[in-house]
Amino acid sequence: MTEQKSSANFLTVGEVSRRSGVAVSALHFYESKNLISSIRTQGNQRRYARDMLRRIALIKAAQSLGISLADITAILAAFPLTDKISAKDIDQMVRKWSVMLDERIAGLTKLRNHLDKCIGCGCLSRTDCPLVNPSDCLSKKGRGAVILS
Repeated sequence: MTEQKSSANFLTVGEVSRRSGVAVSALHFYESKNLISSIRTQGNQRRYARDMLRRIALIKAAQSLGISLADITAILAAFPLTDKISAKDIDQMVRKWSVMLDERIAGLTKLRNHLDKCIGCGCLSRTDCPLVNPSDCLSKKGRGAVILS
C-alpha cells in the first residue's frame, strides 16, 4: 500500500482514536474481537478504512445503552467487516437492540416492583419471593441465605 493511498483512504490508529474518542488499546481490543478491521502497511502499521469510524460509533452507542459486547458482537457479525454499514443496516440493528432493551426494561421494572419485598428479608428463601425463590424451591437446600452461602 502506498503512503498516498493510505493517507487518502485510510486512517492511522491514532487518527481513528482521536476522531472516535476511543483509546488505541480499545481499538486493538475491538479488532481482536473482529468488531473492526485494519490492513497493514509495509512497515506493519495498522490502517483503518474510514468506514470503521461508523462501526466504532455504533459500538460506543450500543455500549452506552448498556448492551453487552457479546450482544454487540453477535449483531455486528451479520455485517462483514469489508462492507459499509448502510442506513438500512443501522435500522436493523436498532430494531434488535430495541427488543433487547425492552426486555431489560421489563426485567428491571419487575425487580423494582418486587424489591420492597426482598429488602430486609436477608434469607433469600422466602416462600413468597417471586424473583429469587419462586415456590420456595430453595427451602430444600437449607435454612437462611442459601444463595449467599
